[in-house]
Amino acid sequence: MDLEVLVALPIIIPLLIGALSLTLLNNHSAQRWLGAIGTAILLISAVWLLLHTLEVGIQVLEVGSWPAPFGIVLVADMLGAIMVLLASTLGFITALYSLKTIRKRFERFGYYPLLHLLLAGVNGAFLTGDIFNLYVWFEVLLVASFALLILGGERAQMEGAIKYVTLNLLSSALFLTAIGLTYGLVGTLNMADISVKLASLEDQKMVTVIGSLFLIAFAIKAAAFPLFFWLPASYHTPQVAVSAIFAGLLTKVGVYALYRVFTLIFTADTGFTHEVLLWMGVFTMLTGVLGAAAQFEIRRILSFHSISQIGYMMLGLALFTPLALIGGIFYIVHHSVVKSSLFLTSGLIYRLGGSFELKKLGGLYRKHPGLAILFFVPALSLAGVPPLSGFFAKFILIKAGVEVGSWWAIGIALLVGLLTLYSMIKIWNEAFWKATPEPNPPVPAPTRNGLIYASIGILALLTVALGVFAQPMYQIAEIAAQQLLNPAAYIEAVLGRTSP
Repeated sequence: MDLEVLVALPIIIPLLIGALSLTLLNNHSAQRWLGAIGTAILLISAVWLLLHTLEVGIQVLEVGSWPAPFGIVLVADMLGAIMVLLASTLGFITALYSLKTIRKRFERFGYYPLLHLLLAGVNGAFLTGDIFNLYVWFEVLLVASFALLILGGERAQMEGAIKYVTLNLLSSALFLTAIGLTYGLVGTLNMADISVKLASLEDQKMVTVIGSLFLIAFAIKAAAFPLFFWLPASYHTPQVAVSAIFAGLLTKVGVYALYRVFTLIFTADTGFTHEVLLWMGVFTMLTGVLGAAAQFEIRRILSFHSISQIGYMMLGLALFTPLALIGGIFYIVHHSVVKSSLFLTSGLIYRLGGSFELKKLGGLYRKHPGLAILFFVPALSLAGVPPLSGFFAKFILIKAGVEVGSWWAIGIALLVGLLTLYSMIKIWNEAFWKATPEPNPPVPAPTRNGLIYASIGILALLTVALGVFAQPMYQIAEIAAQQLLNPAAYIEAVLGRTSP
């Protein structure tokens, strides 16, 4: 097999599996196992792509054999390969978790085809080298995520979905406007070619205006301050498996887009754009964690923390140093694993405790010690307790902030870490440590939860491994950061040249 095809496999595989699942819509057992096997194959292809990119360098596939910048290209640099592996891992874990948690009525409505379509859209966004196709893949994942969000048709789901779609459509409109202005300015849609041509323009004011439109559009999709209202209104409403993959992936696509365009395309006025990113990142951290502190429903607490943690990722881009970008990439990986793990654990808490409300829970530590461990590990990691992955991700970012003297941002980041620990302790005390409240909430009929424990346990082991064996992840993130700071290699791989 031509190894260039590796770049396309993370998109082709979920599209094919999704189409096959659609033909088996009434065969629930086949859908479930096809979902697990299909995402396992996707994970293998993602590992292969990362190793090949690590060994050989940036991979480019010219779709239809049309050369760039005239044709569509798929590009896998280290950041793209990391993100594809992350998406494939979470897709596989979600498919395993879904085997025991997704009811037949949701499967009849197309849960598994939609899950595969979502993965195809996410991977397409990570791998495209064309700014318009980035928009297309955003719309693919938006359609799939909206359909997953409203599966079940409950009132809370519909309310959350309306807010979710409204703000994301606004983001899409801004994104498309920015694409049109970019094409009008430089006459190309290939991101590498845009980078070359924008750099040669004498008047950079219009470039800054267009860059600001991209920033707003992607900040909405990343749920950054002050544009995050759709996330806490929607993430706690769907099936837990859906919430978990949303928390792990959807906002990261927006963060990835910010990292891509503000390291490759809009680099002429970093004094303005990255200062805006810094302020947005800091306020995102602060407002998210304060929102979490005020909540007493587990999924809503986790939803607000998803907002808060996006701020750390934006901080890495805003500081724009090699160490800061390493920290930001490390943080993306850490948070995706940990937040998906916590959402999946919340589903198990509901199955065993009968509620998501902290005031109605209690005594889970004594009744279900395994569940307590599965919550405790990612909770401490999210708060940044050593030696887990969250500690090293935060440590790298704090060190990067110290190097550039951004003391106020560091202070807020540390405060947010303490408030995050407070929220995790609140969940621990209420759900696990205190006595079971009277009267007890109704608990669903007991079922076999071994596969659920196993899927959550894999993510818990991953966050431990990312902390205990942080050096390999650091080295991979370092290569990705070097490529982002020196886009000449990306441009040359795509265009075969670095200047007009």
